[in-house]
Amino acid sequence: MAFGTQLVLPTAGQALPGRAQPIPVPDHHYVNGRQLQGPFPAGLEQVQFGMGCFWGAERKFWQLSGVYTTAVGYSGGLTPNPSYEEVCSGGTGHAETVLVVYDPHEISFEALLKNFWEGHDPTEGMRQGNDVGTQYRSVIYTYDSAQIAAVEQSLATYQKALLSAGYPEITTEIKAAPTFFYAEHFHQQYLAKVPNGYCGLGGTGVSCDIEPLVRLDA
Repeated sequence: MAFGTQLVLPTAGQALPGRAQPIPVPDHHYVNGRQLQGPFPAGLEQVQFGMGCFWGAERKFWQLSGVYTTAVGYSGGLTPNPSYEEVCSGGTGHAETVLVVYDPHEISFEALLKNFWEGHDPTEGMRQGNDVGTQYRSVIYTYDSAQIAAVEQSLATYQKALLSAGYPEITTEIKAAPTFFYAEHFHQQYLAKVPNGYCGLGGTGVSCDIEPLVRLDA
């Protein structure tokens, strides 16, 4: 079975074996100096987003006021502690994801969802723009029932707006958060380290008018 720009997720029998030991990651966020790994301070909440290449996706979230920390990694697949090369082969089933840790008293979950929906094209299936493969699929991995309810409501709202603009059905994968495997150190906050680095993300230009109305530029 050939992987690479694979458009079908591997089965358990096809998935790469991975490894028992986690890949080492930095202690602190390159941009804000906060911790990358938990346990996180009490009162903070988490969510995982996949929007294509995780370099640009992470930047879209660390820039938001109320976001405590972000990290890039791999989740939603079968291979434990995968490497970047393994994920890009299509043999792990993982998506490139961003772990977003935020203070719900400073930024609403709806604001994060608005940033997610408008920051990429969630209708493209196993790709995002020129980035093709299962690792680039659109995903939201939630941590509680309130998040799931908010995601479903926002999806319904945005689906109507996209259909009106001529876009097809949303393909975003939504499920309870699986294990988040941290990516290698050089991927963490990559676009802060390499400001002119590659970012293939592009939204649809269709606004996601989630209620209550949120303003990301406030």
